[in-house]
Formats: sequence, structure tokens, C-alpha cells
Amino acid sequence: MNFSCFRPLALAACSLFATNYVAAQAQAPAAATATAPGQGAEPRSINEWLMRMHEASRNRSYVGTFVVSSGGVMSSAKIWHVCDGSQQMEKVETLTGAPRTVFRHNDQVVTFMPDQKVVRAEKRESLGLFPQLLKSTDSHIADFYKARQEGSERVAGVEADIVALIPRDTLRFGYRVWAEQKKGMVVKLQTLDADGKVLEQAAFSELQLDAPVRIDKLAQMMAKVDGYRVEKPGLVKTTASAEGWVMKTPVPGFQSMSCYKRPLAGQSGSDPMQWVFSDGLASVSLFVESFDAQRHLRESRVSLGATQSLTRRIDAYWLTVMGEVPMATLSLFANGLERRK
Repeated sequence: MNFSCFRPLALAACSLFATNYVAAQAQAPAAATATAPGQGAEPRSINEWLMRMHEASRNRSYVGTFVVSSGGVMSSAKIWHVCDGSQQMEKVETLTGAPRTVFRHNDQVVTFMPDQKVVRAEKRESLGLFPQLLKSTDSHIADFYKARQEGSERVAGVEADIVALIPRDTLRFGYRVWAEQKKGMVVKLQTLDADGKVLEQAAFSELQLDAPVRIDKLAQMMAKVDGYRVEKPGLVKTTASAEGWVMKTPVPGFQSMSCYKRPLAGQSGSDPMQWVFSDGLASVSLFVESFDAQRHLRESRVSLGATQSLTRRIDAYWLTVMGEVPMATLSLFANGLERRK
């Protein structure tokens, strides 16, 4: 399984997820607050900040260039986003690395890889592209993070409020978010370690809000696959328990969000599985596949900006844990996973 596939695009597309993951579900009262702009204004709770950012990302049309700096590597993408009622559509085009263009229409995602003349079409119910949500049925963000407003600053030509999202424990990273003042759209985001060091930064270098982007035009481009070989990866929705796995010791704050397996025709062993967890801001993925002595040579720990990963053998299986959380948190997931059948 190539877990690092599309990393430059994924960085650009996923960096804003930290403020959007479950904001739509953030309805519980929050104890932590940050002051809203304006003299004498009532303070906003962390959930109110996140809801505002989420709604702005969904309900505004825009065109912008998005730049990500992570682990000493910079990548950028051009984003066209449009909404029309319940219809969300966007085009994300990489400007660095291998040419890739990704279209998303609600949960339908089509990736064009011109160098290979391949188009990959798939449905992503949980992990979509910018700014799709990683949906949750519940929100306890305020139990694990608090918000603090830190002034304002101009980014990509717009005035933005700066809001710090501070973790209440050592199991997660913190964030500093720049949200456009008028409606709350995120224009810049930093991921911070426990000492306040910037691990990863993502920001619009240029941004045209309320741009005249048309859904029908993007839909025409998305459907234009002549000359490409169309691939439709087979993802099967499942549960970890159905595949024989359980998290014997839950990691505080993280809830199971989705679980999929990818059937591999003509290959021995069990089908690879991906199990996704989230605390509302950060996400962790557990990839489980059959152990292969020729490919899985040694266990490892790797850090690249905010993204950490570790690998480990569990009997006849190979586990890769990856997420935007401290390495110690990944270790808790790895140690907590258990085979039950």
C-alpha cells in the first residue's frame, strides 16, 4: 500500500481540515472561549469559532493559490471552489511536483494524472478534499482544546482574526488559525508542537473571494476523460470488529470515524484495511495489511512536519499508524490495537 501517494496535494488539501473536521457537529456548550472582534463583543466559544470557519468554507466561492510548508518541503496548489445550495464542487491543481488535477463534486472525487494518462475515480464519504468534512456524530472538542484570540493580521489581501487552538493535554498538537474577519474563512493555519514551534504552515498566497466560479464548467472538465485510462479503486466499507480488530485501550478524545478495506485481486493474505480516528481537529489512520518479509524489512518512526508515522509488526500483520499528532499518541494507538480472531 502506497500511503504517501499524492502527498503534496494531500498536504495542500488537508491542511485546513484541522479547523473543519467536525465543526458542523459542534453543538455542545464549550467552557473555553476567545474574544470576538469588536469592542465589548461577547466572547466566542471554540465551537462557535469552528462553526463559523466551517460555514465560511462551505458557503463561499473563491479562487486561490494555497502554499504548504512542511518538514522543509514546500508545495502549492491552485484551488477553485464553488457552492450552489447543497452542491459543493472544486478543482485542485498541483503547482509543484508531479502534475495532478483533482475534482470533487460532493463525495465524488476524480484525480487526473496526465503523466500516466490515468484518471482515478472514487467516492470518499469521510475523507474528502478541501474543504470537505471528516464527519462525526458527536463533538467533544472543548474537552480537549481551548481557544484564545491573538489579535489580527492581513493575509492574502484580507484582514483576519488570529485564533490559537490550545490542547489541554500532550496527546495532540496545537493550532494557530487566521480566519477572515467578515465571514470566518480560514486563510492561514499553523500546526504547533508543545513548545510552540511551527511544525507545518499552510496559507493562501493569493485569494479572490466570491469569485465567479461555475459548477457546470467544472463539471464539464471533471467529465472530460477522453484519452485517459479510468481506474476505479475498490473500497469496501466495513468495521474493524468485522475484520477481527479491536482497540483494547481507547486513546482519550479520539473516536472511530470510518473503516475501509481495499480488496486486492489475485493477492494472497487479507485485504488491506484503513481505520480512521479523530478528536475533532486531529486525525489518525491505522493501515493494516498482511506481513510481507520482502517489503516490511524493519519497524520505523518517521516525522515530516506535523505528520508522524510508525510501523510495527503484529503477528502475521504489518501496521502503519499515521497522523498529525505527537509520536507518543501514535504509540498509544499501536499498543492498543489487538487481533481478536
